[in-house]
Amino acid sequence: MKRLDDFRWQLGKHELVPIMVGGMGVDISTSMLALEAARLGGVGHISDAMVPTVADRRYDTDYVKSKLKLFKYNVANSDKSVVKFDLGLLAEATQKHVRHAMEAKRGEGLIFINCMEKLTMNAPKETLRVRLASALDAGIDGITLAAGLHLGSFALLEDHPRFRDAKLGIIVSSLRALQLFIKKSARTRRLPDYIVVEGPLAGGHLGFGMDWAKYDLATIVKEIHDWLQVEQLNIPVIPAGGIFTGSDAVRFMDMGAAAVQLATRFTATHECGLPDDVKQEYLKAGEHDIEVNTISPTGYPMRMLKNSPAIGDGIRPNCEAYGYLLDANGNCQYIDAYNREVAAHPEAKKIRVWDKTCLCTQMRNFKCWTCGHYTYRLKDTTRRNPDGSYQLLTAEHVFHDYQFSTDDQIALPAAVETAAV
Repeated sequence: MKRLDDFRWQLGKHELVPIMVGGMGVDISTSMLALEAARLGGVGHISDAMVPTVADRRYDTDYVKSKLKLFKYNVANSDKSVVKFDLGLLAEATQKHVRHAMEAKRGEGLIFINCMEKLTMNAPKETLRVRLASALDAGIDGITLAAGLHLGSFALLEDHPRFRDAKLGIIVSSLRALQLFIKKSARTRRLPDYIVVEGPLAGGHLGFGMDWAKYDLATIVKEIHDWLQVEQLNIPVIPAGGIFTGSDAVRFMDMGAAAVQLATRFTATHECGLPDDVKQEYLKAGEHDIEVNTISPTGYPMRMLKNSPAIGDGIRPNCEAYGYLLDANGNCQYIDAYNREVAAHPEAKKIRVWDKTCLCTQMRNFKCWTCGHYTYRLKDTTRRNPDGSYQLLTAEHVFHDYQFSTDDQIALPAAVETAAV
């Protein structure tokens, strides 16, 4: 039977194992995880979501503390329009994050950065331009444009000396989204180097409405593949969302996919940035423990574990420290929801906000447990420890299981021996 290892993805001069590990923020797709994917011959992603916050955690900087100190006078003010990011420091944080990964890279694979357009940061165009350009300046192999249509992103980069050198890809969830992007970007005379087609079973923010269950990844992939052939556009297509076994991946390769993007199974690995106790929440989850809701201030539906501490939490907005989701006018849907609840319960010591969440603070604290649809199957990929917890895996083990497995089988890790008492 065919294995994923029977295929290779030719991306420019690079011959790659057709495995791309998705970019999970905030710092869930760590540089350690991306480095393992690259070492093994595939593509790994780091994420630029809240990169100054990630830099503080990883590189002993104080970007968040300095920003809070600068704007502390505005904490009690519901108008956040004055809370701006220092673009020089944003560039510095991005370059630090990217260089750390690129300098440590080994093997024949590549490291890309996942760039979220919906991190509007109270200056959408200016901050996005800095994030994209700084990643290229720091030597990133490629950029995947995510969480939004990015209709103007190529234009923001066209004057950069690496615009035609680095690999640039886009995530879409429909043929129409792809057509809009290609039409808008035509003036730059630069096509995407790859297209990630993210289906309705993916984790985190979805490119669908609450009717997501009506859609099917294979159908969308075929639509896009057929259109590209008609238009004579030779752009690699990479399915993503719900690809749980190597055999799942092979089925898409047989449809003409160039590679597959994977994420959910890597959340249960040592290299993943989630705290170990949160990884156990993922591993023990059942199908009934997962929901798609609308609590994200971005307006996109989001898949997560129902017991995420972020759901219903009424924490005060932390825009002066974070503020990554402030729109061009300094607004955020969570601020509106929070102020509404404060006004409705003036005597309450603690309020609850059920319809939105402070995504910046909750993601920074790993309390918004976004996940893929098949997270409930993670327990079947590992072993149960004597204490009832689940054995964590290595990224190499998961990567190789996708690469070499057949017949929808999943290889369990070697049992961990426990010392006799």
